Amino acid sequence: MNEFTVDSILETVRNLRWDWISVLDILLVTAVIFAVFMLIRGTRAVQVLRGLVVIALAVLVLASIPGLIAFRSLVNTILPVLLISIPIIFQPELRRALERIGRSGRYLRFWRQNEINPMITAVKEACLRLSQRRHGALITFERDTGLQEYIDTGIAMNADISAELLLTIFNKHTELHDGAVIIRSEKLAAAACVMPLSTSSLSDRQMGLRHRAALGISEVSDAVTVVVSEETGQVSITHNGRFIVRRLEPSRLDEVLHTMLTSSTSLKNSPVKPDSPPKDGPKGGVL
Repeated sequence: MNEFTVDSILETVRNLRWDWISVLDILLVTAVIFAVFMLIRGTRAVQVLRGLVVIALAVLVLASIPGLIAFRSLVNTILPVLLISIPIIFQPELRRALERIGRSGRYLRFWRQNEINPMITAVKEACLRLSQRRHGALITFERDTGLQEYIDTGIAMNADISAELLLTIFNKHTELHDGAVIIRSEKLAAAACVMPLSTSSLSDRQMGLRHRAALGISEVSDAVTVVVSEETGQVSITHNGRFIVRRLEPSRLDEVLHTMLTSSTSLKNSPVKPDSPPKDGPKGGVL
């Protein structure tokens, strides 16, 4: 059996015969790579994979330079170890990818046609009343990136979602109000979850820890997060490391969430604008 080394890779490339079989071979490899990227799209593994690809290309280029005998020998020694370590590094992402393949029809069943999901309606009703009462809230919708590590920091519930349950959780006099609620697959997975705080500077002095936590979880995942300000009652939504919409009218929350959770395009180029201009408020941080 031929040894899998840099020399063997370069020799294979040089000896390629460009007939229709070779073209088909390249197309199949391209399709597999594209499928892998689609499976890990929106996860932190994308950045890691990009870094590995850049390093691999740089190593191949350097190893092809004549005279670098010691460097080529080093690469040939560590290459098998690196290939074995890749499944270990991407173990969580590979597991989630296999789960997504097994549940390929889940999203079609979950978001049917243009109907507003009852779960979203319950969140809207809860946020509307929380905003009126000036009770703060932090509600995160898990998407492709798993949030199990943050679910483990809270109180596991796995409960059906209702406006009354959310109002109870975020009541100031309950033990669960100081943290985030994470929603997974139409279920309230956990409450009082600890979220990572964003280190980005917030331009609005009225935004406090809840807004920083909402921004933080959007920086490390593809989750969509709704935050209700305790001081002003304003509703905001974060995704992809930024505030997609600020000062949203709570009565429109179901429409906006439905659009965002069913369309990847809307998450990148959201046309939603604030429903009201900024209001003067206290200068201190707001939870």
